[in-house]
Amino acid sequence: MRTIGLIGGMSWESTLSYYQLINQGIKRELGGLHSAKLVLHSVDFAEIEHLQHLQHWQKLAEILIDAAMKLEAAGADCVAICTNTMHKVAEQVENAISIPLLHIADATAKSLTPNQHFKVGLLGTQFTMEQDFYKARLTEKFGIEVLIPTLMQRQRVHDVIYQELCLGNIQQASKQAFIDVIHNLSERGAQAIILGCTEIALLVNQGDTEIKLYDTTAIHAEFIVQFAVSKLD
Repeated sequence: MRTIGLIGGMSWESTLSYYQLINQGIKRELGGLHSAKLVLHSVDFAEIEHLQHLQHWQKLAEILIDAAMKLEAAGADCVAICTNTMHKVAEQVENAISIPLLHIADATAKSLTPNQHFKVGLLGTQFTMEQDFYKARLTEKFGIEVLIPTLMQRQRVHDVIYQELCLGNIQQASKQAFIDVIHNLSERGAQAIILGCTEIALLVNQGDTEIKLYDTTAIHAEFIVQFAVSKLD
């Protein structure tokens, strides 16, 4: 089994989900008392969030590069960034290490394409929904068209993520607001919806709508599991 390196803490609520899902996946794949070989570098999300909203992406890249290099030095065979938004600096991180970076957008696309879902809605932070680092990768590398909510909807989704979900605060009114946005994206032609923030699955799940949802936390965790259990070269 390969050793997994995780950059977490963005937020710790979703990192907890990663840890649980990865270990459940390893147990499913290997049986018995097996659990994941894993190294976790958890950052202080208050610092990350502050720099995000100041648009200080170079400083954020430096923080994640430092984390990734420490994971590699600790014996990790791969690095995974446990958040969608910080994949904005994934290329810089990948270029700074000699082990693979398991990209969350690639994992998501590889779940979408077998189901012929090539036109999808994207929910996430405003950074993820509005900037190209995530959408463009899906479109240019996998041919997936991405729809995003309206400006007012994007603001609401963003605020719920940072002001509620990252604090573990689950509100029924926010849940309904997200469901309404999902249905609106479907009406605009989305064949499925990417839950493109690792906290969103804390609020909505497949039982809340008939529209196909792709939970990036679960998808990324499974992608990581498959790397960990694949045969070594």
